[in-house]
Amino acid sequence: MLQRVKAFLLLDFKMKLMCIEAYFYLGWARFLKLLPFSKVAPSLGQKMEETTITPIVEDKKTLRNVSQAIHMMSRYTFWESQCLVKAIAGMKMLEKRGIESTLYLGTAKDENGKLIAHAWLRSGPYFISGAEGMEKFTVVSKFAKKVGNQEIKGENYG
Repeated sequence: MLQRVKAFLLLDFKMKLMCIEAYFYLGWARFLKLLPFSKVAPSLGQKMEETTITPIVEDKKTLRNVSQAIHMMSRYTFWESQCLVKAIAGMKMLEKRGIESTLYLGTAKDENGKLIAHAWLRSGPYFISGAEGMEKFTVVSKFAKKVGNQEIKGENYG
């Protein structure tokens, strides 16, 4: 525990604030997960649309920091903070910074034939959360969160 506190104290001030923000959004996203998905879905963006995959170089550091903060803080929540919670939290953090993103929901069958689900978040060509194992899943839904008057572009992967 002491090492964790020490590691947090060694972060620069901006990253500390981002970690605190990530913790808040992870809690908020976990609350949303308790609600019927039909009530939450409209807040996630345009259904079955994607944002552009064109990289915006100026956003790369912010994307990396948001991803790191979400992954770091998800280990310290006293609630479940798995793929969907991380993806929603990341989407909201990026939206706050004026950065568009696409949240993907996928399904697959595990080795026992049981249906499993996964969620991941992409902004430009970068995966913010859930990239691990996403290739095993078939996309069943996606939500494009555009910011401002940005147009949604990109390919449909189905």
